[in-house]
Amino acid sequence: MQHDTHTGHEGHGGHEGHSHSGHHGMGKVSWSMAAQATLHCLTGCAIGEVLGMVIGTALGWGNVPTMILAIALAFFFGYALTLRGILKSGVDFRTAVKVALAADTLSIAVMELIDNGVIALWPGAMDAHLADAMFWTVLAIALAAAFVITTPVNKWMIGRGKGHAVVHQYHH
Repeated sequence: MQHDTHTGHEGHGGHEGHSHSGHHGMGKVSWSMAAQATLHCLTGCAIGEVLGMVIGTALGWGNVPTMILAIALAFFFGYALTLRGILKSGVDFRTAVKVALAADTLSIAVMELIDNGVIALWPGAMDAHLADAMFWTVLAIALAAAFVITTPVNKWMIGRGKGHAVVHQYHH
């Protein structure tokens, strides 16, 4: 699972040249590595969240079904970004799905809990429309809060050879 560098590491931008000792809990995991893993996860979550909100709004759905769709799409796109990188390494689809589920489930779940919690608890945010500045402002704050809170979770998991660390064994 340990690699000194990652070349051709598409789908996990910013990792090239980073040392990955410590994936087995034997060394220190950098905050930079944890932040990169979280940013990767955040990208998929943000795509899914926004797409879900746009679709739910366009279809005239209420807040709950729209939020459920946004969360489902956040998981889908979070996993899809990881799958893309793993499949490029030549791993079969079934193994790639297992790796993606192991790598991203806790990270995406924490991220979704935080960002949807912020949106649900922010006065007026659930009633804001896509054309409202409040919608985009609260979404940005919610995603930023999710990033800040999820980064230590990813650091802890990577340091124990779990989470995003699992993905790295498939990059050559």
